[in-house]
Amino acid sequence: MKVRTIVLTALFAALCAVGGFIKIPSGVGSLALDTVPALLSASFLPPVFVGIASMTGHIASAMYAGFPLGPFHILIAFEMLVILYVFARLHKAGKHSWKWIFFIIANGLLAPLPFYFLVSPAFFIGAVPAILLATFLNAVVAAVVMPALSKAANSRFGLVR
Repeated sequence: MKVRTIVLTALFAALCAVGGFIKIPSGVGSLALDTVPALLSASFLPPVFVGIASMTGHIASAMYAGFPLGPFHILIAFEMLVILYVFARLHKAGKHSWKWIFFIIANGLLAPLPFYFLVSPAFFIGAVPAILLATFLNAVVAAVVMPALSKAANSRFGLVR
């Protein structure tokens, strides 16, 4: 494992934590732009490290918010690891339209599904619109920034992984 990979993973995890300070008002808790850096990291990191950066960033963002969902944030962090891992795999495979569709469906609709059973159907129904909106906003910001960031990094540092 290269030191560069570890440093970039830590950098993107820290950027996810900073993104957690940009809150999206909702009644659900810690919705923020904390996923944008993790989505962008798919251009620079291997998929497993993209997932680790996302997971670490979510825990830091939730910690800042006071863990409004308590230990459920561990489940959410694991979901983020899996979702961003698959997103990065789709990105590396060149499935650029599918990666965004997958991310929005997985993060906005499938990730909250366990809360239907763990908390209540009412919580799930109340949470999904806000989570879907936050997911969409994270995806739009990352989709706008990703091509320019990849091009700039490619011209400055050579081939981007």
